[in-house]
Amino acid sequence: MATMTATAAPGRVGVLTGLQHTATLAWRNLVQIKHNPMELMDLSIQPIMFLLLFTYVFGGQMSGSTHAYLQYALAGIIVQNGLFATLNTAIGLNTDIHKGVFDRLRSLPIARSAPLAGRVLADLFKQVWALALLLGVGVLLGFRPHSALGVVGAMLLMLLFALAMSWMSVLIGLVAASPEKVQMMSFVVMFPLTFSSSAFVSVSSMPGWMQAWVKVNPVTSLVDAMRGLLAGGAVQTSVIHALLWAAAFVLVFFPLALRAYQRRS
Repeated sequence: MATMTATAAPGRVGVLTGLQHTATLAWRNLVQIKHNPMELMDLSIQPIMFLLLFTYVFGGQMSGSTHAYLQYALAGIIVQNGLFATLNTAIGLNTDIHKGVFDRLRSLPIARSAPLAGRVLADLFKQVWALALLLGVGVLLGFRPHSALGVVGAMLLMLLFALAMSWMSVLIGLVAASPEKVQMMSFVVMFPLTFSSSAFVSVSSMPGWMQAWVKVNPVTSLVDAMRGLLAGGAVQTSVIHALLWAAAFVLVFFPLALRAYQRRS
């Protein structure tokens, strides 16, 4: 923090200086893992637990074998974990607000966007860890990616979509009255989106009225794109739809989050 104070200039700061402030605050959020190792455990144990449970508890019933279900469900488990991980942005931001950390950061002569952008950037790096961990464990369990290029494309798409969804989490973190309210509001949104999608079961197995919703659910577009990139198959349409949904989330929630942030000034 002393580095930011020494390099900051009064008034508006330049783009490069603002990026430095953002990177410094992102590092602040990441280095907290060193002092709170349980945070890294949460990022590691929960994804693996879901992967093992879904594969070995539901796999035989869903697809006839755990191996076949792993090939189908890994993309959905990655998406579920990635979207739920964006809730950490809301919870961490709201906790900083109520502890006064957020106000102290904004009182420093730093870029006004740095506290928000630093939090989002740090959580995106955490997403990289969880995503790589899930893919690695999936391969150990028997998942076979279609191609290395597909794996890279799937990772980039997931991170881009998670970044877009993070702005919804930022908005929730700014307006919620407490971290408990953050969790309640976030789960009300995330549970229907993830579980009423093609993440874990085939859309054709659902009732007709449910299929109508699932087909327009943004998570379905993301899961289908991830599945095609990781396991092979047609991806162009689903990737385009996923990117359009990501753009829509940014266009809607970024201005709302920015307005909520300015109201706290």
